[in-house]
Parts: sequence; structure tokens; C-alpha cells
Amino acid sequence: MTATMPDPVLTADQLVDFFCEAFPDQDRSAHDFVEIKSGFLRLRHSAEHSMLRPGGIISGPTQMAVVDRAAYAVILAHIGIVPMAVTSNLNISFLRGVEARDFFADASLIKLGRRLATVDVRLWQDDPSKIAAQSTVTYALPER
Repeated sequence: MTATMPDPVLTADQLVDFFCEAFPDQDRSAHDFVEIKSGFLRLRHSAEHSMLRPGGIISGPTQMAVVDRAAYAVILAHIGIVPMAVTSNLNISFLRGVEARDFFADASLIKLGRRLATVDVRLWQDDPSKIAAQSTVTYALPER
């Protein structure tokens, strides 16, 4: 039996407004939410020189930050602005290098409960079936 995910309650613009307010050192271009639908969010991220590790690929810490942002965004898109939702666990497997150009994070809700939300996030370039990294992220949700 598959649980039905709720429809999003926030638009991409509302999410961007929140992220820009919550993280004032980042500009709007850091939050390119290209698709939001029931249980799902796609984030595009542009590569910058400061994100690269030796070999010219996107660093692991950068990938983890993008994964965490995508997980946070898909949760908020479905429950509304809850700033104190916090990461309680993040596991990531790096499967192939992410080249120094645009890449995507597809975040899918696995479970959206009262106190915990679990999200599958997959990073990719060019073809969503060629996953560069896969992560499972759990967020602790405050009482709402």
C-alpha cells in the first residue's frame, strides 16, 4: 500500500522568498526550484569555482549542502514555512563525479509524519537516470 503525498502548499517563489530571508548571504539564484509537485521538488544548482575540489569536480561538502537544501525545501513546500525544522540525519553515497556545470537535486518525500520527515534526494547531470549521488535525509519537525 502506497501512502498518498499531500499537494504542495507553497510555490517556488514563496520558497525562494523564505530562503533569501532565512539565509541573507545567498541571492535568489542560489534557490532555483524548477519543479514542485505532490511529494517532489527539483532544484537546479549552478557550479561556481569555490565549489570545486582538485580534479575540477563539485566537492562532497557542496553536494551535501545542496542535498540538505533540497530536502528542507521539499518538506517546507508541503507543510508551509516551519523554520525550525532541522536535519536529524543525512546519509549520502557519492556514485560518480559531478562536473563543474549545472546539476540537479530531485527530492522525493518518503514519509511526512507529525514529528519526522524522510526524503530521498538524488543528484544528477544531463540524465536523471545517471545518478551522481543518492542521499536519505531525515528532518525533525517541531510541533505545528
